[in-house]
Amino acid sequence: MITAVLNLVRPFVLFSLLLISILLVSRVGLAVWQFEHIEDTQVLSALLLSGLRIDLSTLGYVLILPAILHPWLMLTQYQNHWLRILKVIFFAILIAVIFFELATPAFIIEYGFRPNRLFIEYLEYPNEVMKMLINGHSLTLVSVLITLIMAIFLIKPLLSGTVSLKKSEVSPTPIASLLSCALMLFILMFSARGTIAHRPINPSLVYFSTDPLVNSLALNSIYSVVHAYKQLSNEKNSAKLYGKMDEQKVISLIRGETGLALDSFIDTSQPSLTTRQPAYQGKPKNLVIILEESLGAQFVGSLGGLPLTPQLDKMNNEGWAFKRLFATGTRSVRGIEAVITGFTPTPARAVVKLDKSQRHFFTIANLLKKHGYTTQFIYGGESHFDNMKSFFLGNGFIDIVDFNDIINPQFIASWGVSDGDLFRQADIELTELHNQNKPFFSFIFSSSNHDPFEIPDGMVSPIEYSKEQLSLYDEKERMRHKAVKYADHALGQFIDTARTRSYWNDTVFLIVADHDARALGSDLVPIKNFHIPGVILNSSKTGFIDNRVVSQMDLAPTLLSQIGITNQSPMLGHDLSNTKAPGRAMMQYADNFAYMKADEVTILQPLKPALNFTYDFRQKTLVPKPLNLELSDTALAHALWGSLAYENTWYRFE
Repeated sequence: MITAVLNLVRPFVLFSLLLISILLVSRVGLAVWQFEHIEDTQVLSALLLSGLRIDLSTLGYVLILPAILHPWLMLTQYQNHWLRILKVIFFAILIAVIFFELATPAFIIEYGFRPNRLFIEYLEYPNEVMKMLINGHSLTLVSVLITLIMAIFLIKPLLSGTVSLKKSEVSPTPIASLLSCALMLFILMFSARGTIAHRPINPSLVYFSTDPLVNSLALNSIYSVVHAYKQLSNEKNSAKLYGKMDEQKVISLIRGETGLALDSFIDTSQPSLTTRQPAYQGKPKNLVIILEESLGAQFVGSLGGLPLTPQLDKMNNEGWAFKRLFATGTRSVRGIEAVITGFTPTPARAVVKLDKSQRHFFTIANLLKKHGYTTQFIYGGESHFDNMKSFFLGNGFIDIVDFNDIINPQFIASWGVSDGDLFRQADIELTELHNQNKPFFSFIFSSSNHDPFEIPDGMVSPIEYSKEQLSLYDEKERMRHKAVKYADHALGQFIDTARTRSYWNDTVFLIVADHDARALGSDLVPIKNFHIPGVILNSSKTGFIDNRVVSQMDLAPTLLSQIGITNQSPMLGHDLSNTKAPGRAMMQYADNFAYMKADEVTILQPLKPALNFTYDFRQKTLVPKPLNLELSDTALAHALWGSLAYENTWYRFE
């Protein structure tokens, strides 16, 4: 009897050992590669132990169904057919696991953690992704494919020994099948659950470090991606991640942080709706927003970065420049969300992609359209990417100009036409809009500074690096630097041209980044990589450096104030025209949320207590400090607000 039971469970035991070994080797390899993040042997042992728990949970989920079927099918005449099927199942699981582990290093290099929701979102656009991989990551792609093929040849003989196609020496009996089924079911269910606590295992239960990369390594990549996919259905409720707060307290705290008079919030059906008076009182001006792709402060000389943006540096000296402006996230749609809607960041996808925000959601395009403006989006790629076209057309944009509308482009890259072509078309569009004798709002989104960094030849001079810099920046990073320099060159040409046009004097321009190129580091939220440039031209302030901590969310209210629009809006951002407006910023980094007020920072993590820090602007690091309960409550209120506002349609436009 015991022998029969062991024969039935043997394939699953051997397969489990094989899979656990593969994941262990991968995790150790990644830890060695990122050894600067592993502080000591205690961290390494905690990483391996946490990883084992996740790997066992993964095994439990992928094996439970075949484990239930196996003992009973082995009693039938289809025994050999089932064993062949089982071998295919094991093979598919191993190949999937190996593929995701092989894809992990490239993802870590780009985003600072294992594949997650971003991996899923990019799969929605195979055309753009394949072009990017072929043109910019061909070596990585070939390496992964070769390694995967080699793995296939190694796995096949191992599986032949794991799942024998020969008839068992001891034929199973119904009792043996029942016992083996019960045994495997118990072990796999316990492994999948991963704990005897009230809640089953999830990433937050194995996270133990303040370094997000170390926490990420505690997972395996297929678990990380599947968990992210599962979370998409629960993404509307931040309270499940950060904890609950009374709804009225949330409303009271977010209203208080706007700096607006509390008696100005008069609509109970939209708790943040208020009327704002503009700083500029003349004839309403046109508005142009230029969203620069992946342009972090680290590349902007006037913000203490590399000297790659002389044109933007010149604009910072001439206009209203924000020295401490912070992005709300690490994706373009998060930047669009902040700049166009003024919405708070959440752990969910940006509202650009969510179902209930595709119509009647507040945007400055909706508002300006109501005020008689012509509204337009100009993009050098395909505007369907990241659901931009659908969101824009449903929320106030009248006209979309994208790849197919660009006249005679001189250079076409993986993500669309070059920034030079984009801005030449933008000049044509703005001239036509101005000739219609109506106010206009144009939103221009660049793309040249995007991996794989394809730019026209001969447009920018070579960048000279010192020996020390050459050791710091690999070839890929030097390509990025060249793309940044080209994007700045194209922007400068456009602004110089615009200054000569009839639309210039009647138009307020904002140049701002969507996010930094990368967000990496050992901090729970790498605040230095949320630091971005932003400058307003033709505003009431010229040659002015604003040293306040400000957010992308503050830009929309400020722009409406600068172009002379009295408006009712649900935005929480500050009108920075008011010099007394308090400074603060919000940042979403994967599932971590940071609320920053001056140099004080509260960081919220899933299912963990709030942590408080002081941000050292000189060293660009977070220094732990005792809990600030008031700031922690304010942070939690803002982290919960987005989910509440979305779910209850408090951010609607009527």
